Amino acid sequence: MTAEILDYDDALAAYDPVLGLEVHVELNTASKMFCGCSTEFGAEPNTQTCPVCLGLPGSLPVVNGKAVESAMRIGLALGCDIASWCRFARKNYFYPDMTKDFQTSQYDEPIAYNGSVTLDVDGQSYEIAIERAHMEEDAGKLLHVGGATGRIHGAEYSLLDYNRAGVPLIEIVTKPIRGTGARAPEVAKAYVSFLRDMLRALGVSDVRMEQGSLRCDANVSLMPKGTVELGTRTETKNVNSLRSVERSLRYEIRRQAAVLSAGGRVIQETRHWHEDGGYTSPGRSKEQAEDYRYFPEPDLVPIAPSREWVEQLRSSLPELPAVRAKRLQSEWGFTDREFGDVVAGSAIDVIAATVAAGATPAAARKWWLTELARRANETDLELSELPITPAQVAAVQKLVEAGTINDKLARQVIDGVLAGEGEPDEVVRARGLGVVSDAGELEAAIDKAIAADPDAAQKVRDGKVQAAGALIGAVMRDMRGRADAGAVRRLLLQRLS
Repeated sequence: MTAEILDYDDALAAYDPVLGLEVHVELNTASKMFCGCSTEFGAEPNTQTCPVCLGLPGSLPVVNGKAVESAMRIGLALGCDIASWCRFARKNYFYPDMTKDFQTSQYDEPIAYNGSVTLDVDGQSYEIAIERAHMEEDAGKLLHVGGATGRIHGAEYSLLDYNRAGVPLIEIVTKPIRGTGARAPEVAKAYVSFLRDMLRALGVSDVRMEQGSLRCDANVSLMPKGTVELGTRTETKNVNSLRSVERSLRYEIRRQAAVLSAGGRVIQETRHWHEDGGYTSPGRSKEQAEDYRYFPEPDLVPIAPSREWVEQLRSSLPELPAVRAKRLQSEWGFTDREFGDVVAGSAIDVIAATVAAGATPAAARKWWLTELARRANETDLELSELPITPAQVAAVQKLVEAGTINDKLARQVIDGVLAGEGEPDEVVRARGLGVVSDAGELEAAIDKAIAADPDAAQKVRDGKVQAAGALIGAVMRDMRGRADAGAVRRLLLQRLS
């Protein structure tokens, strides 16, 4: 049930929001953090377990070296220092989805710390300070059956799947983010989007938010205008879409502002985001700092990356998304607004691949941000998930440039490719979509249009050339868009001159 909330503008007129974002990233290693079990998503429940990830007595963990390497690559990409010596700790807490009842994590000695990234949001730069990026293991998955919300309250019973328990996680924690004002939710969304693109470029995670491999705990507190003391924060847990990051923070700012404006006190607690209703609800209280009783993990040796290894990883980092974006905008010659539309549409990669396949940047942008973006929205897919490749889009554009088809026919060709009818040239042949430029066939259609609309034809003969539009339209309709409009106009004017 939604709480009382203030209008967003009223909330921002009285309070300054302070953000804190904790992003959990599942790594795409083939095996888990401390054992050899598979991390493949979607397997039958409880089929990817062993004595180590089930915490059975006598089992001993071994650190996944690839996960350590991925953690360092992430830290370096975030501008962090990489620890010369760090270790794991046991975080003791009631974990119903971890049989050993503690999480192997890092406490006061993270592998990466003190980084920063700079974001651009609508032409305004924001620097996000990174507190730490540390290694840990994921918990299993609880499925609450029965009830109205899918949560434990009201459920008839719960099921446990331990396949995810032990999957390598990196938790990236920001320092308090101040000074974002009314754009706080947008900045948070941009930051998580930045991380998603960066992690994908590094190749360390599939960052599929809908599958939980990238999820955000969004913290926010409010300070009355003119003060500097941090307010009481809430933590909205496991937000799993970019849209929800923005919406949940916007709601929490309005809810907290309503509480404070009414003379109440914000409770420090976790909260759950309800996507369908657009509101948060209380989780568990965090009024008192939990004593997780951290202590060093006795079964794992410390990690001490050599400086040579760190520098080798630093030199092997790929071109990061922000640098690549600036380079591509310059190469493509797009204005800030044009490139902003590309970024907003998550179309950089598909446009780049289409250009690499031979299309001009302008043509690639046109197809992906109009026709294909519409198809993606209709089917609730990402552009990259559409059943058409950048090479096929480039092939459609080449057919247009060769005069084989026009833009209208090109849309039908795209329909055919999306429907699985083959390559663009095969769709053109199968559907008979080639542009008709044969003079004899065009002249017959022109004569038919003149006979059907003699008044328009007479106006053209009298010098009113604009009246030719009606006749050209009739020819195009008669030929189902397959006529060369330029050729039709030329032959029509010759006929009526």
